[in-house]
This record gives sequence, structure tokens and C-alpha cells, in this order.
Amino acid sequence: MESGAAAAGGSEMESRAAAAVRPVCPQAAGGVEPGPGAGRFPFPYTPYLIQEQFMAALYGALEAGCVGIFESPTGTGKSLSLICGALSWLRDFEEKKQQEEARLLALEHGGQEGKKLPTSVEPGHPANRDTAGEPDWVTAFVQSKEERDMVDRLKEEQMRRKKREEHLEKIRHNVQLKYTAKRKRAEEDETTRLLQLSKELLSEGDGADVLEKLDHNDEELILAEYESDEEKKVVSGLAEDDDDLEEEHVTKIYYCSRTHSQLSQFVHEVQKSPFGKGTRLVSLASRQNLCVNEEVRRLGALQIINDRCMEMQKNKHEKKSEEEKAGQRRRASRPSASCPFYSYEQMQFLRDEVLVEVKDIEQLVALGREAKACPYYGSRYAIPAAQLVVLPYQMLLHEPTRSAAGIKLKDQVVIIDEAHNLIDTITCIHSAEVSGSQLCCAHSQLLQYMERYRKRLKAKNLMYIKQILYVLERFVAVLGGNVNQNPSCQVVPQTGTVLKSINDFLFQSQIDNINLFKVQRYCQKSLISRKLFGFVERYAGPATAVKTNKENQKLAGLQSFLLTLQQGSGKEAGVPQSHPPAEAENEQLRAASPLMQIEGFLSALTNANQDGRVILNRQGTVAQSSLKFLLLNPAVHFAKVVEECRAVVIAGGTMQPVADFREQLLSCAGVDPARVVEFSCGHVIPPENILPIVLCNGPSNQQLEFTYQTRDRPQMMDETGRILCNLCNVVPGGVVCFFPSYDYEKQVHAHWEKTGLLARLAAKKKVFQEPKKASQVEQVLVEYAKCIKRCSQAGGQMTGALLLSVVGGKMSEGINFSDELGRCVIMVGMPYPNIKSPELQEKMAWLDKTMPRATGQAPSRVLIENLCMKAVNQSIGRAIRHQKDFASILLLDHRYGSAAVLSKLPGWIRERTQVKATFGSAFAELRKFHRGR
Repeated sequence: MESGAAAAGGSEMESRAAAAVRPVCPQAAGGVEPGPGAGRFPFPYTPYLIQEQFMAALYGALEAGCVGIFESPTGTGKSLSLICGALSWLRDFEEKKQQEEARLLALEHGGQEGKKLPTSVEPGHPANRDTAGEPDWVTAFVQSKEERDMVDRLKEEQMRRKKREEHLEKIRHNVQLKYTAKRKRAEEDETTRLLQLSKELLSEGDGADVLEKLDHNDEELILAEYESDEEKKVVSGLAEDDDDLEEEHVTKIYYCSRTHSQLSQFVHEVQKSPFGKGTRLVSLASRQNLCVNEEVRRLGALQIINDRCMEMQKNKHEKKSEEEKAGQRRRASRPSASCPFYSYEQMQFLRDEVLVEVKDIEQLVALGREAKACPYYGSRYAIPAAQLVVLPYQMLLHEPTRSAAGIKLKDQVVIIDEAHNLIDTITCIHSAEVSGSQLCCAHSQLLQYMERYRKRLKAKNLMYIKQILYVLERFVAVLGGNVNQNPSCQVVPQTGTVLKSINDFLFQSQIDNINLFKVQRYCQKSLISRKLFGFVERYAGPATAVKTNKENQKLAGLQSFLLTLQQGSGKEAGVPQSHPPAEAENEQLRAASPLMQIEGFLSALTNANQDGRVILNRQGTVAQSSLKFLLLNPAVHFAKVVEECRAVVIAGGTMQPVADFREQLLSCAGVDPARVVEFSCGHVIPPENILPIVLCNGPSNQQLEFTYQTRDRPQMMDETGRILCNLCNVVPGGVVCFFPSYDYEKQVHAHWEKTGLLARLAAKKKVFQEPKKASQVEQVLVEYAKCIKRCSQAGGQMTGALLLSVVGGKMSEGINFSDELGRCVIMVGMPYPNIKSPELQEKMAWLDKTMPRATGQAPSRVLIENLCMKAVNQSIGRAIRHQKDFASILLLDHRYGSAAVLSKLPGWIRERTQVKATFGSAFAELRKFHRGR
């Protein structure tokens, strides 16, 4: 039944592979049997036909080294298809590689070193031979040496692999090893506790002066001497004498997705799959998710946690060398704290445990707590030997983060899931924004810090602090303000938004004579923002106990300034009690450590190329104004990924329209079009389970066209209300209605309330509105679901609930309206982006200037249409979530009926879409669809 339904539901779509397939990708095109073949992919149950086709196409793309765009609608088992298809390829690849190694080693062992070894002789054979005519014995010697080197390398790899496999097998079956490790940890804990008691006893007899103690406590806030501007060869704390760390990275698959929950879900799918036992998988995440040191975790904001962690590592590595310096005056201060979980031996133990059994983030953190080992660094130990690395977008797509994590993409496979908004994601990762209040606040904090510690800071530190102060002063001046005055009270003389190239911005700011690369490197190496955060944390609070009047005078300016900032610009500086935890955390970072935000902006400026712009957004007051770095060409950051990797797969449930990926991302990244392969499959639902309708006219024959000019008309809002009233009479359960924006949804809701339409709707279905605050979304969804369940059980006049949502809002992505939660999805108008936005205008101008015209349309126009249809596809894809689900989809705007727009709908929806000129015929179809169930 399932395979038959799948075949009936979209046979044409299922069999379609790529629109452009290069000759070296015949497998992906379906022309050659791709490896295991149908029925031979290990799978936890009998796969759908489209899953087999997906796995075969994926296997072919990986084998041929393609860049693939794969689309498989939600509910078709995309995750399992990715897992089983990709890991089947990896298993076969490793087997073939080992067979080839064994063959070559057998030749060498048989005394046949001089024989032609296909994989090694290419560099020295005719095409590469020196045309000057080397003697034959020289050529033979070089060739023979290359072959010997290759054989030695193969032997070494084989030995490492054998050693690793034996070690992991030993851990897997030897319980005694685990008990030994636990006992050793307990002994270390007891030793640490006794040492701490001894220190406390000694310190009780210390009669030091109170003021002196204050100075000792300040030691950790003072910047260490900054020795050089040049990059120093820093030996990482992990770089101990351990052979395993030198291990070359085995061929692996990097799987990344957007959210922590999506990654955990993927790991659970791996655990349930036939590959769950034998795959070496490691999950990577930020310190915020993996840190087990409660003192650091309590800091909340990611950047503050990162800096504190780095500082504690630094303290740990510097402690030994400081103790060894004989004859030097020892500091009277307490030693700086180092992290008790940053233990090399225990992190090795954690690494082995991770490689032995598949674990998700929660299990990794629990193991870290039990083992007294850092999961953040322990998981990084496991990367070289891992076969599957699961990580968030940012860690893979941001080169500095990738490098810091020890991720090497050379000849590896990358799978980017949930990639429908990949272009926007890359743009956001490499963009940065700072407000006027943050700039002024950072300047004030840094000035107070410099004045307090001026006598104790080295000359180079003072020089850089003064440069940073000058840069901040000039940034505020560009926004039309004065850094020495309260930004909330300074009115901007000329409001508006201006875009500048990087060079023009630096010139206008009068900082083109400052080496921002050196300033940015100084911020990074000196951890100045962390020191500044500690300083503000200690002295800016109301309960601060500072002992002398002189010091009180010094800090009064900082405290009063921070207070006025918090009172004056609420949103940017203060943290109101009503804020939800996630928002409060962001506000905490902005208020307590604005310099961290500014470092991000400086980093964007220094990493940019000619495709970057700075947006000067001058609004009302200086506090409300901002500077934003905008990346116009995300492909420059994606280019390195596709260049280095063996194969890249971009996958998602809704990838249409794919033109953006091909042109804006892959083409601009220099990918040969012949290397790009596309695969899109149908849905597993039978065709009769979905009814998509384009409605051109309403019940009173009013043409439906929701443009900016017409949508505000009362008759258009009335017509929308009448359509919904009619639908709520025939659609059971939940109806989800998407509006183009929060403002328009609010406007329509208010109009219906005034005209009485809302009361008519509420008689049939309880009306819910999508909240703007993310923290309230779950509560609304729970109430919405409860209402539908209650109505279906009780019967009566009330038949369910109506949810008014927003395209691009919290509910248009990542939330499933399956079964009764979404029996009908309605799209009001076409959600085109705001083309008056300066950022979008600049992007459009850049595209028209750099991209070729396709299908007779300007690239900027194609962008606008694609952005609109991507948003539509994401929203309407919320309803059908599994094979037996059913729903109707109603697109309210006659413009959806054009061939160009219809072509940008997902294939499985497009094939079944009906365009209805009159409401009567559309309503008859809808009534028949829902009553027949």
C-alpha cells in the first residue's frame, strides 16, 4: 500500500533527479547502478520507494564528488534516508580503501616494489615527467622513492587504525577500566578538597590590610603584558605528548542543522538506525550547551562564557611556568582560578567513551559531569577518529569557529540539512550590528577602566586602549553624537539610513589611519572585553563596597552613566524584569559587556571584501541609532567549503525555488555547473489527501489581490473574513491562516472586531493570535491544541480553533501542524519583502550588477519572487507531516495562478493545485474534500 501510494503520489517527481548533471555524476542522475542498489541499503523498516531513490541518488552524488541539492518533504523520512544513504557510502568507501591498501602492501611484501602501482605512479609518469629529458635511472629512482613513501604511509595508517580499533574495543568490553578511572577521579577530588582546606587554614592567620586585599582581588582584572603584535606560535593546552592527537582525520561526514533540538533528533535517528552500534559519532556544540562548570555556566551569555573559559585555560597553562620562575617577586594575590574539568587525562577518557557509543548532547554533558571532564574540549578530541560529526550551522560555516574547533574539511563530506534558508544564515553569521548606546557605554566603561588601572598597565596595553577609545569616539560621531554625553538625550540632527562601502565608512569615520587588524587581534588575544566585563560586574552594581573616597570619585562617573543608560534607553541597556530568559540573556550581554558586541563588528570589518557594506542607521536619538555590517555575497564564505570538500549536500524539506542556491550561492562560489546535481522527490501521501487551491475571487466576486496599495481597503479585509467564515463551517479541527506581517494581521483582526466578523468566526472556532514574543509561542500552541481536542471530543457548535499566524514568524518554521492541528492552511496574499529596505535595495543593485539576466528577468526581480515563494513554501508545508495526514491549502491571491509563480511551488503540491476563478467552485471542492473523511 505504502509503496503503491508513494508511486501514485508523485511518480514523475520521484524519478526526477538532476536538471544539470555533469558527466562524472552518472550515478546521481540515475544512469548507473549506484553502489548498494535498491533494497540493499540497511534500513530499520521497509523503506518507501522515494526513500530508496533518495538514498541511491545520495550515494551516487557522494561517490562522484558532486554538490547536491536534495529535496524531500517533511514526513517522508528524510533524516533516515540521509543517515542510511550516506553511512552506506562511507562503509563501502572504507572497505574499498582497505582492500586497495591490502593489495598494494601485498605487492610490496612480495618484493614487487618496482611494479606499476596505479594509485602512486601518476605524479611521476609521462604527463609529469621533466621535458628536459632526465636519465631513465633518475626517473626510476624518483618513482621508486614515491612508491616506497606511499607504502610506508599505508603501513603507518594501518597501524594507527588497528591501534585505535583495539583501544576502543578494549574500552567497550572492559568494565574494569571504567572503575579504575572512576576511583582515580575520586582520589583526585579528595586531594583537591584537602588542599583547599589547608589553604583556608593558612589564610585565616593572614592579617592583611583590607585595602590591600581589594587590590589583590583586582589582579585578575588587569591586562597581562601584550608582548607582540605578530602572531605567536601558541602551543595549545591540548597539545601534550600524545600520538592520538597527531592522528590524521579519517574520511568522515559532517552533518549540520540549524538548532540544538534538530541535531539531538538526528542523533536519536542514528541510534535507532542499523548503523547505531558501529558508527563513531561525535556531537559538537557551543560552550553554552556543553560547559559543566557551574561557576562559568551561571554567566549566561555565550560570549561571556567563551571569554571566561579561555581565561581559565590561560591561567592553568601559565600557573606552572610562573611557579618555575625562581628569584622573581611572587605576587601577593590569590592564584587565578583554573577550570577543574580541564583535565587532559579525563578528557581522553571522555573522548574514548564518545567514540565507543553514540551519544547526544544531553548524554555527553551527563558523562562530562560524571567523569569530571570538559565535554566541550573532550568532544573535540574525538573529531579525528570520528566517522560522523554532528554540529550546528555556525560551527561549520564560520571559518574562524571551524578552525578553532579543529574541523578539517579537506576531502570530507558535508551534509547541510534544513538548508532552505542557507543563504540568509551565512549572511547573518557574517553580519554584525552595534547601537549608539552600546558604543557610548563601551567607551565610558573602557575609560573608567583605564583611569583606575593606568599606573599598573603596560605601555602597549595603554596604547591599544587609547586606539579603541578613539575608534569608539569616531563611530559615535558618524552617527551624529558625542561620546561624552548620554546617548538617550542626544537627538540625531539628520535621521535616515545610509549605505557605505567599507573604505568610505573608514574614511568618513577618520579611522583609516588605524590598523583595525591589529586592534581586532589585540581584543582577541588580550581578552580585554572579559576583563572589562569583570570590572563592570564588580564596580557598577548598587551593592559595591569601595573603600576610599578617592576611588568613589573615580567610579561615580561610570555608575551614574550606566544608571542613566538603563533608565534612558531601556531596550538597549537595561534588563527589564518582564523579559523572558533568552531575551534577558541577550540584554545582559548588551548591557554588561557592549565591547564584546563591538568586537564582532570590528571582526566583520576586517574580514570583509569588496562585497561588504556598512549601514548607518540614524534614528531619533544616538542611543537608538546603529551601525550594521552587511554581507552582500555570502558565496565568498561558502566557496572554501565546496572547494575543500569531496562532496557537499544541501538538503531540506522545501528547497524550491532552487535557482537561488544555484546562482547566488554555488555559481558565485565558483562551482562548475556540471558538478551540481538536483534531486527532488514527491510525498508519501496519496494524491487524494491534499487539496491545494488558488482562489482568484472572494464570495462577493471581489478580485483577491493583496498588494501594498489594495490590502488595507475595508472591502478586501471584509472579503478575507467572509472566506474564513465559510471555511470554518466545513473544515474540522484546526485552521491556520498566515498573514504577510504582524502589523497587517493586527490591522485585520482589529477591523473584524469592529465589524462583528470576529464574533461570527469565534462562534465556530476559537480565535488565537501568534504572539510576537518567542517565550509565549509554546503557551499559545498548547492552548490551541487543547481547544481542538476539547471540541472534537465534546461535539457541538464549536468545531475547533483558528490560528492567525505570520509568514516568517515563530510558527511558519519548525512547528508541525499535523493531523487535527492543521486541516486547512490559508495564505493571505503574497508575502513579498519590503523593497524599500535599504539593505534589500543594495542587495538588488549588487545582483543586477554582478549576475547575468536569466529568463529575461532582472536578477533583482528573481530575488524578490524567490524570497516570497520560499516563505510561502515554508508556511504551507506545516500541514502535511506524515503518510496518513490530510489537509487543504488555500492561496488567496489571483497572482498565485500565473505559470511563473506556480512553477516555484514544491512539485508534490504544484501537481495537485487547482486554480479557481470563483469562490463557489472552490468552496464546493473544499466541502467535498473535508466531508468525505
